[in-house]
Amino acid sequence: MKKLLVTGGAGFIGANFVHYWLQRYPADQVVVLDALTYAGNIANLDSVKDNKNFTFVHGNICDQSLVEALLVEHNIDTLVHFAAESHVDRSITGPDAFIETNIMGTYSLLKAVKKVWLDADTVLEGHRFHHVSTDEVYGTLSATDPAFTEDTAYAPNSPYSASKAASDHLVRAYHHTFGLNVTTSNCSNNYGPFHFPEKLIPLVITNILHNKSLPIYGDGQQIRDWLYVEDHAHGIDLVLQNGRIGENYNIGGNNEWANIDIVKTISKLVEQEFINNEELAKRFPGAIAAIEKNTESLITYVKDRPGHDRRYAIDATKTNDELGYQPKESFETGIAKTVQWYLNNEAWWQSVMDGSYQNWIAEQYS
Repeated sequence: MKKLLVTGGAGFIGANFVHYWLQRYPADQVVVLDALTYAGNIANLDSVKDNKNFTFVHGNICDQSLVEALLVEHNIDTLVHFAAESHVDRSITGPDAFIETNIMGTYSLLKAVKKVWLDADTVLEGHRFHHVSTDEVYGTLSATDPAFTEDTAYAPNSPYSASKAASDHLVRAYHHTFGLNVTTSNCSNNYGPFHFPEKLIPLVITNILHNKSLPIYGDGQQIRDWLYVEDHAHGIDLVLQNGRIGENYNIGGNNEWANIDIVKTISKLVEQEFINNEELAKRFPGAIAAIEKNTESLITYVKDRPGHDRRYAIDATKTNDELGYQPKESFETGIAKTVQWYLNNEAWWQSVMDGSYQNWIAEQYS
């Protein structure tokens, strides 16, 4: 039985991991630590809040004393570190938060686990610090370049990816210098339930339902490998169970898509949902383009963002060969599930978009 501390567990990927873990390992203890900033949402954990093996703690990963107390109080043996500022556009306009959370926050966690797990009178054998990172630390690829492997040199191009690269190096250093049992996973772009609405896929879905423009950076030919979030959770599970200490593992979806093709695919899926379900037109009367089956008319090309990486692609051969990892969802099946989830969970994304959720957070945790 494991006792996990999951940082950022109220965020998009973290919350999906918590759901996955408690369902797969119901006897394990899971403690979530989350600061509930704009991207953290306690509602993401509603379905597990009454689980006797689940505990939520509102707090910041930079609070080293709090982390140490949680490690001791709950006898934590495994820390899975999701907490991060992750939106590239925000890192361009306000990089300070990325440096603070992604670098200093990770450093604070490493100091805490070293003190509790390694520096105490009795070293905690079998402990694990798993660091969740991104393919963006590797930089960018041309259309013909081979996909990123774990041996690809780091070449981050945004404040976000630079901060994640720095945190990766800190985790590696704590293993090689102090003997901390660490693993790191570098994932491709995630999508699925609870994805924050400012990101591409949920933005397209919700904008169609509001009949708003679908903004496309540059020519829309930026290519990303897309990973269904539950497949990501499964990949981390495999790393935790059988990954070699000190190693990095790439977790990808084997789904390279250009942004413009993503948008057009979602547009067609939403239109088909409106055709199949007449109630949608009543629930979303403002979704004129969807009702008229003309959603691609909402596509608008806008100025590209600074330093926009052209292509990311993950080579997950190492993870496949060593751990038996294979994504279960194709993009076609995963995106269909995602569109359906957003259509069925309007209250969730509306509360995020209109600010009512953040107002509630301020009242609860002021």
